[in-house]
Amino acid sequence: MSSVRPSSSRTGRPELDASLLLLPLVGFIPADDPRMVSTVAAIRRDLTRDGLVLRYMPREGGPLDGLDAGEGVFLPCSFWLVSVLAMQGRGDEARELFERLLDIRNDVGLLSEEYDPVGNRQLGNVPQAFTHLALVNAALALEVGSAASSRRA
Repeated sequence: MSSVRPSSSRTGRPELDASLLLLPLVGFIPADDPRMVSTVAAIRRDLTRDGLVLRYMPREGGPLDGLDAGEGVFLPCSFWLVSVLAMQGRGDEARELFERLLDIRNDVGLLSEEYDPVGNRQLGNVPQAFTHLALVNAALALEVGSAASSRRA
């Protein structure tokens, strides 16, 4: 089963990009579609660091989208993964990642756009509304998934 992979306009090669996690969140493809399931597996296999999600693999040949190699994990992508896992009925995995993400908040409960799992520090803009919106949506997806599981039981 192949995963969904966009073609990079810069190289013409398919590149894995964790923004593909948005596809089921906006209703483009069902979360449990086999292509999306394999996309999630590929993102978890190739784009996670310490359980958190990179947007894409950094390039050695120069910056991609204006970002140099060595950037941290992109926290909205990690929250999108929580949402998709919940939509796939994988609530325990989704909740575990959600709790991990909550653990990296700063002393006043805020999150940045990126996180360095090696240095255990937030990177980029703090607070980042984009990250907090993804957090709220992930919490809602967990709640909907939990309610659906209760109805099935």
